[in-house]
Amino acid sequence: MAVGMGPADLDDDDEVMAAINTTPLVDVMLVLLIIFLITIPVAVYTMPLQLPKEVTHPFQTRPENVALSITKDGDVFWNNQPVGDSAALLEKLRTIAVLVPQPEIKVYGDENVRYEFIGRVVLAFQRAGIAKMSFVVEPPPRGD
Repeated sequence: MAVGMGPADLDDDDEVMAAINTTPLVDVMLVLLIIFLITIPVAVYTMPLQLPKEVTHPFQTRPENVALSITKDGDVFWNNQPVGDSAALLEKLRTIAVLVPQPEIKVYGDENVRYEFIGRVVLAFQRAGIAKMSFVVEPPPRGD
């Protein structure tokens, strides 16, 4: 008595297998799930901060305020009047440094001015004892 255990033709091993082995897929998915479960609480936890908001203050010109302009060639202008040299600028700065309260000094620098010229003006501010100065720039264009 003979029992048949498989296909009758044993030489036909080139047959395409129609079933998909999903075990490796499930293993990879479980590993990814564990990684995400471990890393998400770390990524969500942050320090509570109050970030500064963008605020635009209107520019108020008072008679005692000083507008100091620096051209791209290094020429310095005090309220649209040319200042001769560094010594003259230092003398003007020393006269307003003793006023209480000190007037606001707003520095307007040309877009193409060299940093050397700005540095000389800032050094004159330090030597004169000016406590506060501002650089005036154009705001970046808004994408509306």
